[in-house]
Parts: sequence; C-alpha cells; structure tokens
Amino acid sequence: MREKLGILDAGAQYGKPIDRRIRELCVESELLPMDTPADELRGYKAIVISGGPESVYDENAPNFDPEIFRLGIPLLGICYGMHLMNYGARGKIERKPIREDGQETISVDISSKLFDGLDPNQVVLLTHGDSIGAVGDGFKQIADSNGLVAAIEDVDRKLYGVQFHPEVDLTENGMKIFHNFLYRISGFSGSYTLEDREEKAIRYIREIVGNKKVLLLVSGGVDSTVCSALVNKAIGAENVYAIHIDNGFMRLDESAKVKKALEDIGLELRVISACEAFYNAKTIFDGREIGPLNKITSPEEKRNIIGDQFIRIAEKAIAELGLNWVDLYLAMGTLRPDLIESASIIASSKANVIKTHHNDTNLVRKLRDEGRVIEPLRDYHKDEVRKLGESLGLPEELVWRQPFPGPGLGIRVICAKEPYVTDDFSEINERLKQYETSDISATLLPIRTVGVQGDHRTLSYLVGLSGEKDWKELFRIAKEIPKRIHKVNRVAYIFGDKIEGEVRSITSTQLTPEVISQLQCADDIVSNLLLEYDLIRSLSQVPVISFPVNFGIPGNRSIGIRTFITNDFMTGVPAVPGKDIPEVALETMVMKILSEVPRISRVAYDLTSKPPGTTEWE
Repeated sequence: MREKLGILDAGAQYGKPIDRRIRELCVESELLPMDTPADELRGYKAIVISGGPESVYDENAPNFDPEIFRLGIPLLGICYGMHLMNYGARGKIERKPIREDGQETISVDISSKLFDGLDPNQVVLLTHGDSIGAVGDGFKQIADSNGLVAAIEDVDRKLYGVQFHPEVDLTENGMKIFHNFLYRISGFSGSYTLEDREEKAIRYIREIVGNKKVLLLVSGGVDSTVCSALVNKAIGAENVYAIHIDNGFMRLDESAKVKKALEDIGLELRVISACEAFYNAKTIFDGREIGPLNKITSPEEKRNIIGDQFIRIAEKAIAELGLNWVDLYLAMGTLRPDLIESASIIASSKANVIKTHHNDTNLVRKLRDEGRVIEPLRDYHKDEVRKLGESLGLPEELVWRQPFPGPGLGIRVICAKEPYVTDDFSEINERLKQYETSDISATLLPIRTVGVQGDHRTLSYLVGLSGEKDWKELFRIAKEIPKRIHKVNRVAYIFGDKIEGEVRSITSTQLTPEVISQLQCADDIVSNLLLEYDLIRSLSQVPVISFPVNFGIPGNRSIGIRTFITNDFMTGVPAVPGKDIPEVALETMVMKILSEVPRISRVAYDLTSKPPGTTEWE
C-alpha cells in the first residue's frame, strides 16, 4: 500500500491547511473531490474528510460514495466530515439554538488513541451551526463542548470524527491530534519529505515560460516581492517586465518605496500613476456595467472594478512596450488562501466565497484559462512565503513588512451612502444589554463587515463596546456576542466616553481622494508606531480601516485598528493590550489619530478572532 493520504474536499475554507499540516508531519497527501469513488481510494493508507459550508441534509450537500466508510481504511472526519459519517450511521444532525464560532475549551477522552498524550481539557477552534443530536450506530462520544458532541469514534471500523478544526493554529494541539491519527491509528512511517520549495518553484516557472517573457504586476507586498525574486532568479532580469501600478489607494509614499525595494534586488520597475483612471473605472459585474469606482459602496463590486482595471492598465502598458500576450506570461504572487477565499476551482470546487481577491477576478481567471498566468506561490501560505523569501536572500525589512492587499486602501474604507439599519436593529440592541456591565456598554453600529461563520461568508453587524478598558472582560464579551447573536460577526472596543443610546448616523462615504488621504494619514501613524515599538514580527498584520460611523458629529468618520496574530493566515486572534501590544503603544496610536487626522470622531480596536471576523473588515 502506498504511504499516501487522501483528503476529500467538502468545500472547507481550511481545506488547504489540512494538506499542509499532513505534509509537515512527513506524510504525502493529495486533495481529492468529495465525490471520488471508494474504489479509487483503496490505494490510500488513510483518508481525511474536510469541513464544508453545507448541512448533510441539504439539497446542495456534496455528493459522496457511502462505501468510503466501509473500506476499512482509517478515516478522520473534520466538522462536516464528522457529521457525514455520523449521519451515515443513522445518527442525528441538528441545528441547535447555540452555534460555536471561535476558540473553546473542550473535554476529551484521553483513553482514545486520537487524544493520546493530551490533557483532558483542550483549547480548539469550533465554527459550526449544525451539531450531532444523537450518536450513530457503532460510534461513541469521545469529546464534549458545553454539552455538545465534539468528537466521536468507532474503533472497529477505524472511523474518527472531530467537530473542531485541528488544522488551524487556534486549536493548540492540532498537530498532536493529527500525529496520533497518522502514526498511532493509521500506521504511517513518516518517510515523505518535501522537495526544496525554491527549486520546485523555479522549475515550475522555467517549464511554463520557456523562452518567452514575463510581466510582473508588483504591489510591493511580501507576496509580489517574493514572486518577483523567484521569476528574476528563474529566467533572468532581461526576460522580465516589472510594472507597479499606483492605483491611488497605496499607503503614504508607498510607490517610491516599492520602486527602490525592487531595484535593490536587481529588477527595473516601471511605475504607472493611474489614480484618476481607478477613481473613474467601470467594469462588467454579474452581466451589468458597474461604476465609476468612486460612487460604489459594495465591497465585491469595488474588488472587481479594481482587479479588472489592473488588467486593463497592464494591457495598455504591454502595448506601449510593443509586446503582446502571445509572447508573454503574467506572473502573480497569488497565495493558496487567496484562491480558497475566492472559492477558485483551483483550490476547491465546493468552497463558499468569502471575498473575491483582486488577483482572482473574472478577467484574471480568463487569462488563467488561456494559460497566460503563472502563479509560483499558489500552493503557499504566508509563513511559507516568508521562509522562501529568506532563502532567496531578500532583506528582512521586505520579508517581514506588513501584508498589504492588492486593492490597497480601496478595500479598507467601509463605503456607505446610508446607515445599515434592519427592522430588528432595536431588538438586537436590546439583546446586547445582557452583555453589558456597570462599566461597559454594548452598542450596535449601523454598518456591516465581512466575516466567516460555519465556512460561510457573512456580511453582518459590528458591535461597539465602550467604557472601562478592562481588556479581559472586553474580550470575554466580544467572544460571547457572535455566539448568541448570529447577525453580529465582529466586536470592537470604541475609545472615548461610554456610548449611551442607539447609534444610527453615518457620513456618506465613497472612494474619494479626501477619504483615502484621511486613511493614509491614520495608517502611517499606526505603521510608524509598530516600528517604534518593535511589533512588526509579533503582529502578523495590522489593517487600519476607515468606517463611516460619525458618532453624532456630521461629516466625521471613525478609524478601526485590527491587530491580527497568526501563523497560517487562515485563522488568528487579535493582540491583547498589555500582553501582545504595549498599552502605551495603542494609546499613542489613538491619541495621534484623533489629534493629527482631520474629522475623526472615534477610534475602534477590533476584539474579534478569525472566525467569526475575517482579517480585513471588507
């Protein structure tokens, strides 16, 4: 039997990290469609079924071969995978009043091989709406989460299921659980070692490109910089055309810094100033023309306009250089999480769209279908890209710079013409009172941010906590609210006086130069203080957001600070003031933003883990 594990993809947002964790444990793995016939799986030593956005009883539930549970091959079902094996054994799957979206402490049966060597209490990531109502024939419960079934096993049939996600960082002993499944249960020898990632990527570039030229669209972030260095090493600077497009949504003085950084690694960079072209850009979205960009409020429409405009300007630059696509490839620093979150068929045929990435729009997919796109980092996660960058000899300040999205500040402005107020706005506000204390109030804010709950994309309310800065209590409340109030996916602390009464007013906001300039100033303040307090390595990402809530001061907006600590960039937690970020650093950020950036009412500090809130607010 081959020493190989098959991963059946049920559409999980965390599907790729499963593959990566398995490889890290020296076991060869392969992502497979959920409907792979059982006969094709007989050659695998073990099987994992991923999580997914559907319910087992839905019409849209992924097709599968029920014989996979009778192969006699060790099988681990994660979340949806556990539901499926339990459902197939005449167990019950139910949608209970309580859903779980975040880190929880569960109790586990340490007599099970799956939890061998672990403590009885384990911190894990749970993100689900459905739960096991009754354990199926032959199974027994081996873990509990607040009265819900958190894991099951059928030792005789070698079937194991977990409700949580062992593949992500937020499950503290996930790697040990995988190790137990692979070695204690499945009997792998651990003989698989990966090829050198750098050589593999360089060989991929050379095989695809041959003797043709490559166009690099360089944002200046870690991904595009590492991609540039790889392509440069693979085929030489003489075969590379590197273009940086200033879309008007860059950080303060970013374009000049990008140019110098790339020239320092031997690549000549052509900078194209295209601010006005982007502000006024239009595109076709869902069969209709949308735009101009500076009038758009929809996050998805903004991303598609920006992504398509990148390609149009690139095509114009190609024509000016006397080139054409017949002799040219487009190289992009697309990462695996980008494609998973965009639900690209490359990453997963079943995944639910969380957000469309600028480098995975319809136009880019068209170029990809035509074989004109090379993406040497498409199988990498952010931490792997950093390691690759270091092995390529890139300077530390480039490899460890804060990640910055391709659409730039364009997707860090929450745009809206009117407050978002649903019929149940006051009812939700009333429900929030149960989480208040004498020192802390909870207020529904009239905007929406993007989240991911139960493998689904959500566009839901933001809640503002205000009052006493008791961070332990604030984080506790922030964790509880989305679990009980499902129309909320993000909670932030609002600096300043305690907020009294409902907040229903916003300042109409679109992507105009004034709004971008305001955010650039706030972002620059935060970035400089991250450097001053040596927080660049410890804080994986710190998006700064403009949001239109004016807190009763017409014409004003507010600024959000979203700290994010992660290794896999698929899940993560906010920095805890006084522990992960000095309180003086945070207080200085707030003070300088309020005093130096014009027309800012309040500063918010995001308290939300991912899930239920995504890294970015849009």
